Amino acid sequence: MDHWTNRLAPQLRALVELAACNGHMTQAAAALGVPQSSMSRRIHALEVELHVPLLIHDGRIVRLTAAAERLAQQVREPLRQLDLAIDDVTGEADPDQGTVRFGFPLTMGSGRVPDLLAAFRHHHPGIKVLLKQAHGSALSADLLAGDLDLAVVIPAPERLRHMRIGTQQIQVAVPDDHRLAALKHVRLADLKNETFIANPPSYNLRQLTETWCREAGYTPDIAFEVTEFATIRELVSRGLGIALLPHDERIPPGLTELPLTGSRYCRDVTLAWGATTEAPPTRRLSSFLLHHLDSRDNPASTAYSQADR
Repeated sequence: MDHWTNRLAPQLRALVELAACNGHMTQAAAALGVPQSSMSRRIHALEVELHVPLLIHDGRIVRLTAAAERLAQQVREPLRQLDLAIDDVTGEADPDQGTVRFGFPLTMGSGRVPDLLAAFRHHHPGIKVLLKQAHGSALSADLLAGDLDLAVVIPAPERLRHMRIGTQQIQVAVPDDHRLAALKHVRLADLKNETFIANPPSYNLRQLTETWCREAGYTPDIAFEVTEFATIRELVSRGLGIALLPHDERIPPGLTELPLTGSRYCRDVTLAWGATTEAPPTRRLSSFLLHHLDSRDNPASTAYSQADR
């Protein structure tokens, strides 16, 4: 197999960059620091070597064939890991230059995470942070596949290195005119005859809602399934049902949040690392996040008002 690596590494890198640039040969050549003619020769040489068509010419740009897309996807991470290994051995890795692929939940699009990312960018302008927002299970899958380097994940991913950075309290959201709205605390058993609004079944909070209600002696009557917490709150404020949701300071008018009686109604917020080697820029970002999240006396109990699946 060594002959493939020796002969094709430059061509494969050219293909990966061309895929990343959506077929723009000039942009891919500039990213690699080579003339456009060299890019074209490398791709053509790869086609000849593999006996597989890789490009579809479309005016000034080219489109990758399905086979080329698959190949680029499969070799992208191995080539990146090779670069990291060589940089580590030779001592050439620059912790203040490079790219970090960072993920966080959809409902953390405002608040503390963007604030911390902005501060990190100010302190480390040479590090590019590529952001992806997705649900918890999708973020975990991307970390395992090597498509993300670092992510805030709820719940904690079992198969990945992670650290608890906060605890999210789950409360009952009810309309202001609800019969329970004036109470200071609510027992889960008091919600037996209520209509619930919840996430789809694959969501962690939906699963917790069903589990906690069963333990309280009933199956929740879920009339609406909604992906976004903000939409659930809007529906609750309009009297369409109640919901178990993480506490949020920015609740809409017409809605009241009530703590649940008991200490077990919470979820951990975790910072999780990818399954591949941690590059120096990734270490910079993870250290930065942990340092700022550790600014309180008990970092593990840091409260988060928003989270996702």
